[in-house]
Order: sequence, then structure tokens, then C-alpha cells
Amino acid sequence: QVQLMESGGNSVQSGGSLRLTCAASGATDNHYCMAWFRQAPGKEREGVAAIDYDTETSYADSVKGRFTISQDSDKNTVYLQMTNLTPADTAMYYCATAWFCSWVPSQYNVWGPGTQVTVWG
Repeated sequence: QVQLMESGGNSVQSGGSLRLTCAASGATDNHYCMAWFRQAPGKEREGVAAIDYDTETSYADSVKGRFTISQDSDKNTVYLQMTNLTPADTAMYYCATAWFCSWVPSQYNVWGPGTQVTVWG
């Protein structure tokens, strides 16, 4: 069973940048897609960015041009580089893994505990 752990969340001023990291451990050869989701208080969890085993990437419209997902060559660490952050990006950010990429949270079978991103100003 693969385990995921996010890090890099912080409080940042509007217009700032953050890089989130998701480290996978355990049976890491079983996942095909790694994705970042976020959930703000009172809102549903939404997909932000995804990368598959062939490094094809997908982004939600709200983050295109501002966020970049990437992964290490061993495919066990995934990053989310976030730039030009706004208060609307404030949320708990989760990484998750699935057999194939989609924006449907229930398709993902392993989740990390999350890392908080707060954008102010």
C-alpha cells in the first residue's frame, strides 16, 4: 500500500508563490496518476492538477498558467509550483493517487493528510 505525505503549505501574501511536495512511500509502483486536489471550508474537494506515468499533465481552468505540476524521475515525489496566488487559492491541499487521471475524487484510492495554504491580502 502506498502512503502519501504532503508538505510545503504556508501562509503567503497575495501574488506570492509556494511549492508543495508530495512524497510517496510503500508500494509506489502501483500508481499511475498523481494529482493535487484542494478543499476550502464549506466547499467540495476539487481537482487542481494531475500528472500521469507518461508525464502528461492536466490543470483546472482556475489554475492554468499559474500552477505547474511535476515529478521526480523516480516518480515517487510530485511537486506543485504555485505562483501569483490569490485568496481564492486558500484551501487544504491534498495529493492523491489513482490508476488513471480524472477530476473525480472517488476515483483516487490513496490520499495524503493534506497541507494548508492560506493566501492573504
